[in-house]
Amino acid sequence: MTPVTPEGRVFCKMRRSRRSGRMSMTSLIDVIFLLLLFFMLSSTFSKFSEVDLMAAGSSGGASPDRAPLFLRLTGDQVSLNGAVVAMDDLGQALGPEADQDAPRNVIVALSRDVTSQRLTDVLVILRGIAGLSPMVLGGGA
Repeated sequence: MTPVTPEGRVFCKMRRSRRSGRMSMTSLIDVIFLLLLFFMLSSTFSKFSEVDLMAAGSSGGASPDRAPLFLRLTGDQVSLNGAVVAMDDLGQALGPEADQDAPRNVIVALSRDVTSQRLTDVLVILRGIAGLSPMVLGGGA
């Protein structure tokens, strides 16, 4: 006997289709693959290298009879002995000051707004010039 409502409608039971207890892993693998692909393509690959730092108090083997060069590094400019120098021209400005026989000290003073990348760029330039011995004073000026 089929149940009937007072309005005369017939109730019918709908059967729910039973799904198996297993989940398909195909969709999950596709999503993981797409995420992996996205992060691989959106990341940057860079070569990391080491830059040796020499503290200002340690002996660098530089000639003590010559006055050291003073390089002030701020967030937007570089000055060599008080004169502003473009970052691209820093190697040319320091070239005549270098001495192959007795390395000359270059004291690098940092301001608070200098990024580590900017300091690394300057140190790479200084290390590329033979006859210079760079020393980093530190931040806070």
